[in-house]
Amino acid sequence: MKINLKAFISIAFLLSELIGFGQVTKSDYQRADSTRRFNKLVYQTSISPEWVEKSHTFWYRVKTRRGEEYYIVDSDKRIKKEAFDQNKLSKLLSSQGSKLKKAFQLGLSQISFNKDLKEMKFTVDSVQWQYKLSCNKLIKLKKAEKYNKDSGYWAASRDEFGRGQVISPDGKWIAFIRNYNVYIRNLTTQQEFQLSYDGSEGDFYSSFVVWSPDSKKLATNKVKQNVKKYIYFVESSPVDQLQPKLQKREYLKPGDVVPIKRPSLFDVEKKVQIPIDATAYENQFDLSDPEWWKDSRGFTFEFNQRGHQRFQLAEVNASDGAVKILVDETSNTFVEYTRNYHAYVNDGKEIIWKSQRDGWFHLYLIDGESGKIKNQITKGEWIVRNVVDINEEKRQIVFSGSGRNPGEDPYLIHYYRINFDGTGLVDLTPENGNHTAWFSSDYAYLIDSYSRIDFPTVTVLRDGTTGNLIKELEKADIADLVKAGWKIPEVFSSKGRDGKTDIWGLIYRPSNFDPSKKYPIVEYIYAGPGDNYVPKSFTPFFGFFSPLAELGFIVVQIDGMGTGNRSKAFEDVCWKNLKEAGVPDRILWMKAAAQKYAYMDTTRVGIFGASAGGQNAMSAVLFHPEFYKASVAACGCHDNRMDKIWWNELWMGYPIGPHYAQNSNVENAGLLKSNLMLIVGEVDDNVDPATTMQVVNALIKAKKEFELIVLPGVNHTMGGDYGERKRRDFFVKHLLGQTPPDWNN
Repeated sequence: MKINLKAFISIAFLLSELIGFGQVTKSDYQRADSTRRFNKLVYQTSISPEWVEKSHTFWYRVKTRRGEEYYIVDSDKRIKKEAFDQNKLSKLLSSQGSKLKKAFQLGLSQISFNKDLKEMKFTVDSVQWQYKLSCNKLIKLKKAEKYNKDSGYWAASRDEFGRGQVISPDGKWIAFIRNYNVYIRNLTTQQEFQLSYDGSEGDFYSSFVVWSPDSKKLATNKVKQNVKKYIYFVESSPVDQLQPKLQKREYLKPGDVVPIKRPSLFDVEKKVQIPIDATAYENQFDLSDPEWWKDSRGFTFEFNQRGHQRFQLAEVNASDGAVKILVDETSNTFVEYTRNYHAYVNDGKEIIWKSQRDGWFHLYLIDGESGKIKNQITKGEWIVRNVVDINEEKRQIVFSGSGRNPGEDPYLIHYYRINFDGTGLVDLTPENGNHTAWFSSDYAYLIDSYSRIDFPTVTVLRDGTTGNLIKELEKADIADLVKAGWKIPEVFSSKGRDGKTDIWGLIYRPSNFDPSKKYPIVEYIYAGPGDNYVPKSFTPFFGFFSPLAELGFIVVQIDGMGTGNRSKAFEDVCWKNLKEAGVPDRILWMKAAAQKYAYMDTTRVGIFGASAGGQNAMSAVLFHPEFYKASVAACGCHDNRMDKIWWNELWMGYPIGPHYAQNSNVENAGLLKSNLMLIVGEVDDNVDPATTMQVVNALIKAKKEFELIVLPGVNHTMGGDYGERKRRDFFVKHLLGQTPPDWNN
């Protein structure tokens, strides 16, 4: 028999690689799960500071080797001291019948100090206490109320009749809706007046009425109601009965009809409606509630055009109802309104406006009368993230931004101060790191906690004007973490598809990493626009990365083109093209990493993700089977016509065109050549679970092999513990080439 020597050598080499790892066993899975302990092996990292009223004093809690410690810091005096004697408080709690609490394990919550720091309040074991520090006296106040915040279902439309009666600022009138029209009642005489007459069941006035500050006018929106749409699913295994339950949720999808709102104005003194020509705003995705100027000269509203290519700030004159456009933001792709920001200066005489109009998110100073730009406040190839404070008297802005500091990862957040005219820019947090800041009420001081994936956390006190370091408060202690074998993740960058743009990500290795072995690569993906997703702050345990890496994988995460917090052009790659997911950049990045590190095997690459990441994970194996060999897609929005309206119309555009089908994993399911596992919760009310089942249907019709995990009673999910195990088994089988443990024995 003739032997193909080249094939024999290749097979022998592959077997030697697999044998080098050894058979994956249950004990390996247990060791993988043991990486959760990494979080417990770090000290003096995260703090939760709170400023004491409007003072320059703050307190914070931090985990140390002793346990939980509490400190008070006087910024003016540069003094840090223990907030209270934990041994004394422990004895007092025990003497008053509280459960035995050891010092440094008190478990206090809802802590507050009075301004002179002589008293503190806290909750422990659902009881609220007052502790007089000056005389070491503990007073039991009451049983703490359970705080159950129910913000309601995210996709439910607002009840436009739900506000009830609205009292005027001068206390003389009440406005309300009756028979779909606007009424007012004089609180002295109880006489009622009808102000509108054209309201009807399908075209009514909203109860979210807004009075002018002088009580002479009121405004609201007239709403042309759409037909509500729903998603339906069956809960197969409810906990309270044997039989399944049919559930439904209000849910608009791309192309559905939306409510149309039209601004409406009323003169209370004359008891008449002042006409407003709102025909220019009929083609809307949304129109905001009115917001009055403080001097009652008019009100403003925001108009988001359907398709998200125009976003306007408009003013309505209170005297005659005339509409004037103050700011008109347009784009050939999309206006990223979810990160829009504006603020009024001197009651609208000027406007601080955040925009991508020069290709980067920056701040502009706009004349409130003419709408013309007075000057661009920030500029350059970097972005403003969030405005923290606007000081009208000093004409200064405090904001966070990223990408400005040369040589750094462009996603790292810093805090800055700048003048309205664009001068005097100061980096208040200059160290190379991802910063989180807490400012005193007068912005004289800031607490700055900064780190990177590869640099443990440092927390300091700074001067709020100059950013100068005043005092180091905490420095992370990771000695135990390193001793346990933890491998610090690596921040890695390489050039994207254009050969110029840096693409950033991280490489996560197992704790028993051996550079002489060859490791398959698994990418965790979430390529949704609007943000970046690769972690930037020091994190000892990554819930999706650490356990998977321990089984013998190199795990990576990358922010490819199409994601946010870079230039407008960088993000525009996603427009009408969500299936692309920046994969060309991701493949180049992994190849560059493998060129540097020979132990990374680009012939065995897997990918997994959830939600938009689930769509990305499946599209990766559909459109790039030459690179991605295995994919686990959880709760994916596999067809953008089946998912929520706001997300998909923002990035995929409106009206719904053929590009929606071209981007669909359902329509392209027949392209599958790689290994695929689908995970879905049967009662997912974030992404319609039917979209996963439609993928399943298409795969079956195309006679494709795949795995499906349906989780009864589960909402939007990566899969939970069971899904996590199935995902590990899947990659062990298809990338390591091994048989997963027999979990039934």
